[in-house]
Amino acid sequence: MTVRKNFSLTDAFAAFIRQPTPWIIGSLLVGAVAARVAIGDWQLTDALVPLIMLALFPFAEWIIHVTVLHWRPRRIGPLRIDSLLARKHREHHAAPREVPLIFIPWQTFLWLLPALIAIALLTFPRIGLGLTFLMVLGVLGLNYEWTHYLIHTDYKPQGRLYRAVWKNHRFHHFKNEHYWFTVTTTGTADRVLHTYPDPAATQNSPTAKALHGVG
Repeated sequence: MTVRKNFSLTDAFAAFIRQPTPWIIGSLLVGAVAARVAIGDWQLTDALVPLIMLALFPFAEWIIHVTVLHWRPRRIGPLRIDSLLARKHREHHAAPREVPLIFIPWQTFLWLLPALIAIALLTFPRIGLGLTFLMVLGVLGLNYEWTHYLIHTDYKPQGRLYRAVWKNHRFHHFKNEHYWFTVTTTGTADRVLHTYPDPAATQNSPTAKALHGVG
């Protein structure tokens, strides 16, 4: 894939909306907003939910990236334990500019959406609070997919914050896959969880494009 000069945000967005995942997450967000407005019953705890989720999201990113996406295939007897997410993520590392591989596989949402809706409706003390959770999750999910996609395009970083986010994730892909696991923040969870080393003192990994040496 050749590098495109003068690749704009408009170009990026046009390609972004051609992928299925943004539409799936966007539909979840629209449905959650409509249901939340219909339910009403706004309380102070509805304002606390986004604050808590924003604080925890970098750590959720880190945990999912490390334990799910970087899962090392294992065998238990005749069974090979290797999820679709892990396989697609290995493909993503092998071909980081391949656009469909940048996004969460759409098949994942066949089980993830029902699970998230069940969590929202069954585990919160109020249905309205659960719907607030879904709304915020939709926003965070779209932001994650857009940020991750944009990092892997030819769009040149603009602004100090985005340059820092861009640099962190590029280090993960092109220097050493054992570090820099956060995507939408400037290494927030990486700093706390000690996966944010000095790039100049970190060796280049021979398996950054072939995770675990698995082809």
